Amino acid sequence: MVKRSWTSIWAKGMARSLTALRKASKPARKRASAANAASATRKAAPRRAAAVSRVSGNDKQGSGHWLSGVALGPAGARRYKLYRPPGLQAGERVPMIVMLHGCGQDAEGFAASTRMNQIAARERFIVLYPEQDRVANPQGCWNWFDTRSGRAYGEAALVMAAVEQACLLYPVDRQRVAVAGLSAGASMAALLVTRYPDRFKAVVMHSGIPPGTAHSALTALRAMHGRRATSPLPAPGTMAASWPPLLVIHGALDTVVDVRNGRVAAQVWADAIGARVTAERRVQRGKRYAMTVTDFKHQGSTVVTLSDVERLGHAWSGGTAKAPFSDAQGPDASRMVWAFAARQFCK
Repeated sequence: MVKRSWTSIWAKGMARSLTALRKASKPARKRASAANAASATRKAAPRRAAAVSRVSGNDKQGSGHWLSGVALGPAGARRYKLYRPPGLQAGERVPMIVMLHGCGQDAEGFAASTRMNQIAARERFIVLYPEQDRVANPQGCWNWFDTRSGRAYGEAALVMAAVEQACLLYPVDRQRVAVAGLSAGASMAALLVTRYPDRFKAVVMHSGIPPGTAHSALTALRAMHGRRATSPLPAPGTMAASWPPLLVIHGALDTVVDVRNGRVAAQVWADAIGARVTAERRVQRGKRYAMTVTDFKHQGSTVVTLSDVERLGHAWSGGTAKAPFSDAQGPDASRMVWAFAARQFCK
């Protein structure tokens, strides 16, 4: 009964957060005139048609394939979507980015919000989108926090089963796989890497909570507000010695997952590897939100990068305009994910 009550508390807390986020993401249409709205609709129509073509898997325009699958494991089954870029040659092996959505999202919505498929088409890599089952979590959140019961580890194993299946069925280079996630997806991405460190070349946490901060629904709620201490990760010489580099992206105005979680995630990862912090720098591209970037280095190599994005809330930075859980004014997180992973693939 206690576990059920804690899960209920978590679900209700996330429901309130999601409701607030959806309200904040609605466009202020009342400020636009009827004429401007009609004009915007006419201009947007071709873009919407193109987006539908991309998602449908129609390859006539070189948009790539949007495919579906199911991964099975001891903890059950999870659906996934996979994007395969156009023009791959027989025998060619390409990198893969695993994208884990946040609460209130699904694979298709996350793909549309992040526009990662567009980058994949240009840079020639596969994108895997595992999808949480609403039976497992009513809000669509990955249960990264439920380590006490072992459910978190079961879900990590299911994500790993999807990765393995993608590597078997599609032309994936097993030596060039990275994982990224948003919110609960970010926390699951980090947990996944601590469970299977040798399978990933890079990990990206966007607005997430680091491993070792929560073990139940109740402690996860406290962690979201920055009121939980994070346990140290294994020291160098153990599993951490093979952990991949970490990129942390977090909004400075995040009211759902406190920004302190991003800073702690970077620090505990750096501490485990034995990395030292370097001087922070402020970066701004055009009119997008500025970010404060801090690197942690070990033996001359950057193993952790922390990007605190000014004016960004709990949303994918630089995502599709007006999409839920997305802020088009931020620096392009999808480009950052690929650039960070690509550097590791070259090593």
